[in-house]
Amino acid sequence: MPIAINGRFLAQRVTGVQRFATEIARALDAMAAEFRLPDARLLRPAGGGPSPFGNLREEASSLLRGQAWEQAELPLRARGCLLLNLGNTAPLAMGPNQAVVIHDAGVFDTPESYSGAFRAWYRALHLALPRVGARIVTVSEFSRGRIAHHLRIDPARIGVMPEGAEHILRAPAEDAVLARHGLARHGYALVVGNPAAHKNVAALKECAGLLARHGHVLAIAGAADPAVFRQGGGTTGEAVVALGRVSDAELRALYENALCLLFPSRYEGFGLPPLEAMACGCPVIAAASGAVPEVCGDAALWFDHDGARRLPAMLTRLLEEDGLYDDLRARGLGRAALFTWRGAAERLLALLPEEHGA
Repeated sequence: MPIAINGRFLAQRVTGVQRFATEIARALDAMAAEFRLPDARLLRPAGGGPSPFGNLREEASSLLRGQAWEQAELPLRARGCLLLNLGNTAPLAMGPNQAVVIHDAGVFDTPESYSGAFRAWYRALHLALPRVGARIVTVSEFSRGRIAHHLRIDPARIGVMPEGAEHILRAPAEDAVLARHGLARHGYALVVGNPAAHKNVAALKECAGLLARHGHVLAIAGAADPAVFRQGGGTTGEAVVALGRVSDAELRALYENALCLLFPSRYEGFGLPPLEAMACGCPVIAAASGAVPEVCGDAALWFDHDGARRLPAMLTRLLEEDGLYDDLRARGLGRAALFTWRGAAERLLALLPEEHGA
């Protein structure tokens, strides 16, 4: 049974989930070039640019779009294949002949972050997928536990694979983004994330004042899709620079020149920005929440939302403690090197039924 990849993600705006799908597909494309995935194909709705995956046979004709295409048309086109769904959703009609990566249980655990329609659809779909026999895969042990709890299934039925971060090093850093926003090297703390409630950007208000007293600013990159996320509030003020949505090349430059990445999110199924930051040599100060401790290990400074380790105290340490910046930078580079998209794709294939392994 050949492998087919659900290419719906190619028609969606790029967020962390679409990033994951693109990079896994890129790694599978490289394996196809090595003749490890015979007859692997990419199934996607018609329209859009050419496929970025030259070694995956592409089928891009369709009558429908979006969820209708995925639920009604995709199963017909994927008959005779094992379908890989990399972005949280999958066609129920494929039954057990598929694997679906569900990145987290956010629609159950942090419902305030999502629109009502989005939340209702995802909850219904995720509850149904294991009951039609779909193989469930996720990206962290934290997510495995939360998904198993809400879907009421044995955690052993859920496979776990990592993510990677080397994509952020693919594009040359576009340093002009600093001058465009008036940012100086090591003169700002960076925040990457949308203002959805669980991202907890509002918790950074105290940090803006602390940074200002040291002659620094808080630079916030990211935007939210209102069709998916409910706004959770942000941080504003004279010491806050809103960057909006940035390109990969701009984001790399921002990571490489920042004092640190501040990551206050209280819920993450994996936590890609901290891993990207570490790959770029940017120290990370993060909330000890969700899957982020799994990802960063001892390579970050940790704070608690409710506990003794407070964010301002951690930021003060980085601003004032000699050698801490260099130590965190070195530990982060070492940690990030453990995570690659090729390794993630290899793990995904290993989680499939044995006859589909490569």
